[in-house]
Amino acid sequence: MTKYKHILAKKKDGEVSLTDHLIATADAAAKAAEYWGFDQVIAREGALLHDIGKASPIFQAMLSNIRPYHPFRHEIASLFFLSLLPEDHQYPIIEMIIGHHKSIYDDANHLGIIDMIDSMSPETVFRNHSQGFGEWSIIALDILEYLGIEAKKITIENANNSFEKTVEYCENIGNGWSEWRGLLVGADHYASALKESAHDSLKRVFKLPDLSYYHSLVSQDYPLSLISTNSPQKHTILKAPTGSGKTHFLLKRCKNRVFYILPYQASINAMYERIRKDIGDHTDDIRFLHSTSRIISTGNSYQEVVLQDKFGAAVKILTPHQIAAIAFGIKGYESMLMDLKGCDVILDEIHTYSSIIQAIVLKIIEILDAIDCRIHIGTATMPTVLYEKIIDVLGSHTVYEISLKDAVLHGYDRHIVKKTESFEDVFSIIEKAVKDKKKVLVVCNTVGKSQELFQKISDIWDKYPSMLIHSRFKRSDRKHLEEKLMNTYCKERNGCIVVSTQVIEVSLDISFDLMITEAAPLDSLIQRFGRINRHKRWGEKQLEEVYVLPPPIDEKKARPYLPDVLKKSYDILPDNDILRETDIQSLLDFVYPDISFLDIDLSAVFERNKWKLKKLRHKHKSALLELLDIDTVPCISETDAESYIENNRYTRMEMEIPVNYKSISYKKLAQLKQGNYPFLIPERAYSNTLGLLLNEISSNSFETAIL
Repeated sequence: MTKYKHILAKKKDGEVSLTDHLIATADAAAKAAEYWGFDQVIAREGALLHDIGKASPIFQAMLSNIRPYHPFRHEIASLFFLSLLPEDHQYPIIEMIIGHHKSIYDDANHLGIIDMIDSMSPETVFRNHSQGFGEWSIIALDILEYLGIEAKKITIENANNSFEKTVEYCENIGNGWSEWRGLLVGADHYASALKESAHDSLKRVFKLPDLSYYHSLVSQDYPLSLISTNSPQKHTILKAPTGSGKTHFLLKRCKNRVFYILPYQASINAMYERIRKDIGDHTDDIRFLHSTSRIISTGNSYQEVVLQDKFGAAVKILTPHQIAAIAFGIKGYESMLMDLKGCDVILDEIHTYSSIIQAIVLKIIEILDAIDCRIHIGTATMPTVLYEKIIDVLGSHTVYEISLKDAVLHGYDRHIVKKTESFEDVFSIIEKAVKDKKKVLVVCNTVGKSQELFQKISDIWDKYPSMLIHSRFKRSDRKHLEEKLMNTYCKERNGCIVVSTQVIEVSLDISFDLMITEAAPLDSLIQRFGRINRHKRWGEKQLEEVYVLPPPIDEKKARPYLPDVLKKSYDILPDNDILRETDIQSLLDFVYPDISFLDIDLSAVFERNKWKLKKLRHKHKSALLELLDIDTVPCISETDAESYIENNRYTRMEMEIPVNYKSISYKKLAQLKQGNYPFLIPERAYSNTLGLLLNEISSNSFETAIL
């Protein structure tokens, strides 16, 4: 029977006793310590103490929304019991406990321990946290004794000494990041998410994936499979065409747990399914992480859903957004660093990002190298100047560089590029292709243009299967569209037309027969072309057509790209001729002879192999990180409002439509105060085939009362 079952650690989403939570956290901390080679005794002791301050009646009242007249932090009260532990264990445990929720100073709510003693005084902070200590410490000690820590009476003087030791340590701590803090935060999140199933689920974490499947694939059709992956160099840069087997080669280079980083949600979903199909019978802890991954995996077990962002996955597939915190010291960055430490990290087509994200990825590479990760970079379209920058960051002696010879590259020629003046000029070609049961892909640079063109196509060819996919759908609708794209449109032998935006570009294992695309930067175009004739085997003579429209001259119409980059990319393309794989590198270097690399060192917490941030501190969300969140503001249809208010967070997420805040900020929309605080849009501004219709939104266009 649980000791002191009425003393709670959490009340939200179901009551959890303090004793049960401490046991679960200690089990997770010990498992993580074993994997990382840390002292398991210290890890367990720190985890058992980390929340013991919640035994205070002040905290128990707070769980019932009875707020004290002064700020109370259970982390501070937990450290009153520090003297129970050996002297040489105490400083690691201070790091584990005092910062597991708050930055020790400059906390967002000014509740860090140094913030509090600066605004009050050490004596006042101690007095506020030690009220009734003589009574509630007896319960806390009884719980700790039950959990295996030898308990002795803690006097108020003992508690004050531990408090003063903590303050002195925090005031004098140097720069760096705390591995112990990272371990405890990871364990605490794991235990909180898994609750009563935490102990059993720990059997699956921190296990190496079985990648033998990729080593068994050797074929003349995939020349990369004939190249050895054995090399003394730690890191990898692989340049090879789309469809040449880069994914298999890079996974063969991995020796540890794997983080696979891709730019787009759709490509992450597809890669997750692909890897799960390849090795899922032998590796059961494969996870993927992005804004809607919990929705997409709701058909899986509870454990699979809640584990996605927790530590210890054998394989985790995610975007740079999910690990960008390590570059800026954002809350939770130490637990992220611990999870990444010593792992293999695959970066797939990193150059496809904006200049801001590109700079952040370069900083991430620098940090990953510093925490002993093996870094593997795969690309079909990297300008030489960026390639050389990465080599400079990693050191050429540490990188295994792989590329295919010209004689091999010739076997990957698969596209005839044709320039056309307008979409209307190729309508007859589209119609013939669909009649011949070919699959047609139309790619636009903006959501608005894709919606406009899809409506036109639907009106003209309503008898043929067609679909539109972009980022501004309800998350549940986006999920169904991606499933339809991968499982129906790409597998059935019927003609179809798919209209898309850039979300189609990277690492989707789909193959269409004909493409019409707006002009884009050359690297993006080549990625788009990779969805056409993708499954052609090496050396086959089959060629398929890609039609490219001329770029606009006007800067506004060229968005999100720069007009001069579009013009150079379009002009350098062949016309009515084969795009030769042997020419691609020189074409890229013509478009990108140099790159103005964004300097983010003023915002970054790691520079020149040194940490600039004090240990146990984290920063508020970086302004640069804000720029990464292209679609951060959720909207919901007004008719979903009542259901949104009544449902849980996963159901709420399914209703949300991600959108750039700037695109709706001037429309003066009402906003709910529940969940992710979504803005309300009128019913007519959303279509399950077209997505969010920005032109239909105005503050007076609602059909029902705004909540």
